[in-house]
Amino acid sequence: MFPSAPASPRTPSGSARRNLGSAAPSPLSRPGGRKNMPAVAVANSPVLFSPVARRGGTLSARATPARVIQLPSASETINYDVKGFGSSLPVKVMEALKKADADDQLSVQVDESGWAWLVHKERLIVWKIGQSPVAKLSLCKELQLPPSDFQWSSSLATISCLGASGEVPSLQSLAIMVATSEGSVRYWPSLAHEGSYTETFTDFGGSLCSFLTAVKGGSFILSSSSGQLVRLIPDSSGKIHQHALPQGQGMFSGIGRKVSSLLGILSPGNDAVISSVLWDKERSSFYMLTSSNLNKWEIDDSSERYILSWDINRILKEHITDAIWGSESNYEDIKGGVNIQYMDLQQNRDGLVILAAAWHPGDRPCLVYYTLITVEDKGYQMSDDVVVEVTQYNPSFQSEEEVVCCLIVPDYFSHAAYLYKENEVFACSTGTGRISLPQEKIIFGIQGDSILGAGSCTGLPIFFAKKSGLTTILSRENTSVLPEDLEDSLSCSVAGPRSESPAFDTTSRLEFIPQEDKTKLLKGAFLQYCRKDIVNAQSMVAELFPSNTDLDSDTELDRAVTQISVDLIDDYPASDPRWAESVPEAVGFSNTSLILLHQLEDKTKAHSFFIEFLHQVGVFEHLGSFPVRAMPMATRLLLCEHAEKLAAAIVLKNHHCRLPDLVNAAILMALNKRECDIPPNLTPADVFFREVSQIDSIFECLLEEEEQILKDMPMESIEWAQIVVNVNNIIKDMLQAASQYRQSRASLYKPEELPEREPEYIPWTASSGLRAAVIRQHGIILQMVYPQVDSNLRSIVAEQLVALLDCFLDGYASQLKSVDRPADQERYSNLEMEYKQKRTELLSPLLSLGQYQMAATLAEKYHDFDILVQMCEQTDNQARLQRYMNQFADQNFSDFLFRWYLEKGKRGKLLSQPIAQHGQLANFLQAHEHLSWLHEINSQDLQKAHSTLQTLANTETRYFAKKKTLLGLSKLAALASDFSEDILQEKIEEISEQERFLLHQETLPEQLLAEKQLSLNDMPVLSASQLIDMYICDENRRANEYDFKKALDLLEYIDEGEEVDVNDLKLKILCKALQRDGWSSSDGKDDPIEASKDSIFVKILQKLLKEGVQLSEYLPEVNDMLQANELGNLKCNAYFRFVLKANYELYVQGQA
Repeated sequence: MFPSAPASPRTPSGSARRNLGSAAPSPLSRPGGRKNMPAVAVANSPVLFSPVARRGGTLSARATPARVIQLPSASETINYDVKGFGSSLPVKVMEALKKADADDQLSVQVDESGWAWLVHKERLIVWKIGQSPVAKLSLCKELQLPPSDFQWSSSLATISCLGASGEVPSLQSLAIMVATSEGSVRYWPSLAHEGSYTETFTDFGGSLCSFLTAVKGGSFILSSSSGQLVRLIPDSSGKIHQHALPQGQGMFSGIGRKVSSLLGILSPGNDAVISSVLWDKERSSFYMLTSSNLNKWEIDDSSERYILSWDINRILKEHITDAIWGSESNYEDIKGGVNIQYMDLQQNRDGLVILAAAWHPGDRPCLVYYTLITVEDKGYQMSDDVVVEVTQYNPSFQSEEEVVCCLIVPDYFSHAAYLYKENEVFACSTGTGRISLPQEKIIFGIQGDSILGAGSCTGLPIFFAKKSGLTTILSRENTSVLPEDLEDSLSCSVAGPRSESPAFDTTSRLEFIPQEDKTKLLKGAFLQYCRKDIVNAQSMVAELFPSNTDLDSDTELDRAVTQISVDLIDDYPASDPRWAESVPEAVGFSNTSLILLHQLEDKTKAHSFFIEFLHQVGVFEHLGSFPVRAMPMATRLLLCEHAEKLAAAIVLKNHHCRLPDLVNAAILMALNKRECDIPPNLTPADVFFREVSQIDSIFECLLEEEEQILKDMPMESIEWAQIVVNVNNIIKDMLQAASQYRQSRASLYKPEELPEREPEYIPWTASSGLRAAVIRQHGIILQMVYPQVDSNLRSIVAEQLVALLDCFLDGYASQLKSVDRPADQERYSNLEMEYKQKRTELLSPLLSLGQYQMAATLAEKYHDFDILVQMCEQTDNQARLQRYMNQFADQNFSDFLFRWYLEKGKRGKLLSQPIAQHGQLANFLQAHEHLSWLHEINSQDLQKAHSTLQTLANTETRYFAKKKTLLGLSKLAALASDFSEDILQEKIEEISEQERFLLHQETLPEQLLAEKQLSLNDMPVLSASQLIDMYICDENRRANEYDFKKALDLLEYIDEGEEVDVNDLKLKILCKALQRDGWSSSDGKDDPIEASKDSIFVKILQKLLKEGVQLSEYLPEVNDMLQANELGNLKCNAYFRFVLKANYELYVQGQA
């Protein structure tokens, strides 16, 4: 299986790649595998190994460092340059290096998040690193380590970034934990507050601590030298909770007295010694490499699950031995005496990479062969296929201590690897790439320099040397960062169809490419950028798209950028021989992987480089819009859409592996609808996954396949409902992958200054077709499947439905946000109405089915307060309502709830709010005074209640009875309040005056009310003029002096604002009174006074006299009275004139 030649022996890769759910690099928890790196004496003179010839490869995923100063301390090299990385070291770091004695232990760690830390004696110095040559001196902190009897080590210090995903770690979001070898632990929740920390202690029963690793949820794992593991979880107060990680059966046996009883930590039952640990953030997996096993745990926020223990001694020893000594004639004798030491563990896209050293003491000379073993983690077991790369680094064996070496694999997508000791670095590759990288040893110790630690940052290997500071090692070849062969294919597409030239000559580019073909020229600039020729790339772009261009040029820019992006995601995999006859003559790009999943990952990587290129050369800020789905879209968001579709395509491909029948059927249907031909040597999946831009065509086809299966399959079969579960999972996972990418990479697609106005944004996940698909699936789940399945399946499909609706509503939220501006208010209002209608239609059925928690999840996220209130009312959960009032206080949930109670007629619930809500209720009721007085009385604010009731009474005109009641309640509230005596008397008098006026209406004759078909309970409040008319009207047939006297009394209530002449009205009243009596004769009585003494008019005069009214001033002149038209026929009645004058003389003149 392994070649015998020892020069560069390695095993050909069988299938040493793993399926990746994401193309993002997995962070490596630690750069090296040792706390202290011993000095290594080089036995022979340094040997520079010949590089392996190659066409290209991937070394780094980022541009070269800004500070490119050749360092004299490193030996002269052939294939690599040693260059300074980033800015100058902080003053504190330089002082620590200067003050350190020759025998002081110094150690450094470099974290991929862009932070580094140095441990010197009891000091820990943490600082920010980066490629920028400008030093940020403020981002450096010095911390005090806990006391220890042993040497402090940087491998027992680590950082945890507590900020949101995708944010650049800041001092505030950076937590630090350190440990001593004995187990003392110190934790700083924020690097910004170095004086604030908490402490705890972990007892490993005699074993010393080796590694401290930051893992999920801001927690840490502390490892002992004998392989014991403890999870340390700080809470919000800073207190550290700890528990042991679960161990496999028989893997470890019991330990010491205190620890076994306190924590249940298990110690190894054999002599296994921990070599390295690794945290895989993407998979939430923690690995521990010992001298005999590779162990794996899955890590949740607060719990762990032991997954596997892989016996590396049994499995790998023969592979390694055979790869090195397999061609020897005495191989059988040799293999029994071979010693193998497993030293470090790293990771790249092909799997876990283990560094091992092998030597045979009987060899003369005895050499140490450093070997890299790559094995794929398949989840619950390791792959049977391993790749063994025996490097050309084989120094003479001196001692087991000097064998120790560390490994860096800086770029997750690269095969580059770096082995390092204290004085030297060996650059090589893992052996899993199609083409090997040059192998070469770089000596650091020539002028007394030494490596104190290492790591990776921005895809580059970073070494910290005592004299040189931060350095990186770069290949001298102008290596492209694109996936293998992509550069050659891109060069061909720029230069012309099928050009044999592997390179793009910038000096002659215009001879091959028409000046007007800006898309090809922009591709050429992109190629130069990928080759790290940034200056040339920028100058090409500046020529293509000068800053002083017109609108047409901007349109050309958007068209060119969009076309390249589409070319990338729809690229033909030309290196796959099955596609050889199907690739058009002038395709833009090609990928090398024969596996669909890796083709998608390569496209993802290339597209990310393209976005980086657009930013670096200044194109991104000038992007405008481009038509998509018959509407303009911001080009920057369209580029994000392409990347989202790649993420969704990777998810679909993973489902394709698990559910081939279902996905293949949908793929075939999608291709038929698009009328795509399938070449005989390709599968439908090959053709479908090639054109990523059309990936969304799968959704409708999945639903059609699902509906057909539901129709054809018996309902009783297990598969009947399972098809819906499977389709739900596919759609849900694809939409979530797209949404997650959109949110996590939002800053990447956001310009420094947003334009004043961009086109309305409708994400592809919210297109009309996809919205229709989700609504259609909503109906299938709730109408067809949910009523027929058991409770377990109901819970599953309901959960899936919530996830689908979440994606549906999120699309509307993004669309609404894009038109939330004054110029588009009409569009916003219409869209919001449509959104609310859809939201109600989709969420209401969840309430009907009793899925309250799931309805609440969506209603809370998307602020559907109507659903939340309905749910709380249906479940009578007042506590939850109160929580919502606090949670959504800024969104005026309380007002919505109060208004809902009003509309539903639930005034009792409205007015029975807890004291905590009284303030909000009072504010709400200011616009509803007819209820606010009840709340004010309930709150014992009686003065306010009196004022509110009086205001209501003053404005009440519709109902007389209501006005009277409100006045009475207002008087009661005033009497019960704490008004002072004077103020109270004033207010009571004011109310009494109004009540006296109302008494006139209350005492209207019943006969009159019946005649008018009126009732005091439902008649309106009458004005003084209206009441006068009532009292003196002809329908008041029984009117007497009291009725007319009331009419006269009402004159004082005539409002000045009314257009009524009080004297004219008084004359009218008196004339009406005179008309009530007969004045035709004296009925035998000669005395006019005697004849008229029983008349209503005379009785009115007598009442006025009794009240002390001055009649000469109060009554109109007698002649005016006799001339009044209101007297009618009486004006011509001589007897009446005589009697009236006589009474005037008696009463008016007599009073004088």
